[in-house]
Amino acid sequence: MKRTNLALALYFAAVFVCGAAAGVFGHRLYLSKTAASRPAPPRSPEEYRKRYIEEMKNRLRLDQDQLKRLEAILDETREKYRQARERQRPEMKAIQDEQVAKINQILNEAQRQEYAKMRAEREKRIKEGRPRPPEH
Repeated sequence: MKRTNLALALYFAAVFVCGAAAGVFGHRLYLSKTAASRPAPPRSPEEYRKRYIEEMKNRLRLDQDQLKRLEAILDETREKYRQARERQRPEMKAIQDEQVAKINQILNEAQRQEYAKMRAEREKRIKEGRPRPPEH
């Protein structure tokens, strides 16, 4: 009787281990297939543009003249976006300055100093292109 219980326990343990191994293997296989099938997102506007042009060229079978005209259209659009951002910049700056002034009104002197330091650190990070630090 003892031998049967021991054999039964070993069979259950073996089935559990095999199931766990199959699950881990299947999960890793699934992740490798899904990650490999998706291209990495572009990291810069130049990379995005290059991918966009490549897709247009391949899927639409554009000839050289069409590619040159597409490049011109993209350049023109980029310039229009830049001009629109430049026109918006003063208004956005005014809104931001108003927010900072309102926040400063609710803070005491020590908090205002720390808030100014926080804003300076944030500006520095933005200029360096670094991501936000993790929150605690």
